[in-house]
Amino acid sequence: MNLNQVTIPSIDVYASVVFYKKLGLHLIVDASPRYVRFEVPDGDATFSIHQVESLPKGEGITLYFEDENLDVLVEKLQEKGIQFTQLPKDQTWLWREAHLLDPDGNKLILFKAGEHRKNPPWRIN
Repeated sequence: MNLNQVTIPSIDVYASVVFYKKLGLHLIVDASPRYVRFEVPDGDATFSIHQVESLPKGEGITLYFEDENLDVLVEKLQEKGIQFTQLPKDQTWLWREAHLLDPDGNKLILFKAGEHRKNPPWRIN
C-alpha cells in the first residue's frame, strides 16, 4: 500500500489555503469553501482540507512534514510571517523538530530525521 492523502477539518478553508501555500504546498483541487487538495513538494502524497462546522475536541491532529534543510525552511517561513511554538530542536528520538499550529489549531511538526525516520536504533523487525 501507498499512503495517498491525509484530510483534515477546517472552519475556515480560505485561511487554511493561504497558510499551507506559505508552507510550500501546491493547490491542485479548489472546491472552496467546502474542499481543497494540495500536492506536497516532495513525494507522491497529497493533503486535503474539508470544511466543518465545528472542530473535533481533544488532542486533535498532528501532521508531520519532513525537510532535509529544516533550519533553512524555518527561517524562510518566519520571513513569511509564520509563527512557531518551538524552533528547531534536537529530540531524544533522534529527530530535529520545529512545531507550529495551522489556523484551526492543528499541530504541525516540521522535522528532519534522515535514516532515523524509519530505522531508529530501537526499531523492531
